[in-house]
Amino acid sequence: MAEDSDFMKALVQSVVQQVLDAEMEETLCAARSERTPMRTGYRSGSYVRGLVTRVGRIELRVPQDRQGRFRTEVFERYQRSEKALVGALAEMYVQGVSTRKVKAITEELCGHEFSASTISRINQTMDEELEKFATRPLEEDYPFLILDARYEKVREDGVIRSRAVQVAIGVNWDGRRCILAVELANRESASSWREFLVKLRQRGLRGVELVVSDDHAGLKRAIAEVVPEAAWQRCYVHFLRNALDHLPRKADDDCLTELRWIYDRRNLAEARQDLAAWLKKWESRYARLCQWVEEQIEETLTFYRLPQAHHKHLKSTNMLERLNEELKRRTLVVRIFPNAASCLRLVRALAVEIHEDWVEATRYLNMEELKEHKKQLLRDIQPAA
Repeated sequence: MAEDSDFMKALVQSVVQQVLDAEMEETLCAARSERTPMRTGYRSGSYVRGLVTRVGRIELRVPQDRQGRFRTEVFERYQRSEKALVGALAEMYVQGVSTRKVKAITEELCGHEFSASTISRINQTMDEELEKFATRPLEEDYPFLILDARYEKVREDGVIRSRAVQVAIGVNWDGRRCILAVELANRESASSWREFLVKLRQRGLRGVELVVSDDHAGLKRAIAEVVPEAAWQRCYVHFLRNALDHLPRKADDDCLTELRWIYDRRNLAEARQDLAAWLKKWESRYARLCQWVEEQIEETLTFYRLPQAHHKHLKSTNMLERLNEELKRRTLVVRIFPNAASCLRLVRALAVEIHEDWVEATRYLNMEELKEHKKQLLRDIQPAA
């Protein structure tokens, strides 16, 4: 275990150091000792700075240039979620609900024990920063909205409860993903989702054309009430999982495999043709499943209204997969949050990091294809002159 810890620590240190050196090369437009007419300055040594990570404290050489123009966001961006994680662990220790292991982790991460006042001061600063992100005005249209929730365990009044972490992702007309909101609710219900969506509306959410979510009854009702102008796409992955409830345990695996193929067709006509063939093949063996599929499947085929290139991205809530995986990976360290505030602090800090990565990344969708697709639909419905 100690060797694994040392290996991870060395790996993290190496990777972050490479990021710092790459940032300096971009600033100077030249690598170390490289002769090029594009060079905009020269290095001037480095200074040592520590960075607290979950694998321990690492020492980094931060490069400097002669003009003092070099700036890095590595420390601020990396440590935002790390501070939230450490804060949650530290609160567990201070409130007496932790173990010696938690105490050891917090001391290793930060090099000293925590007092309640220190934790309060750190968390207050973080909460103010994260609240600005959570309440920022939404100043552009988001034609695609993806909604989902996962659960975290939180200690409240001495009792451990599951709290829903509600997340909204939007795709703007530039084709970029944006995390619009991360909130905590007692549970998923029509009222909690309605409140969540109303807050988004109040912040300026507009221009929504398609909402993607699972078939949660409360969420579905809230979408219809608050975003009635949008079409609804039921996540096909959740749909296929639900299909298992209508099959015997020893059912033929080919049945669901062939049902899944329906979602890979080029257009709705092909999908319906495949569906008819699927129903004819399996209705005698799995009548209950086939009846359920016939009644429910249309809600999962809405994505066929979109350009074919958009199908794989918007037929499910998988767009939230990376965010949920990161949440799970980080919150697994805490396991049970000492209070709701520490839970919301960590998940929002993670959301800010991922949001910034998405905004700076290449476009997720080519929205010009959607614009052309809509023009073609208008041409198709116009009567011939």
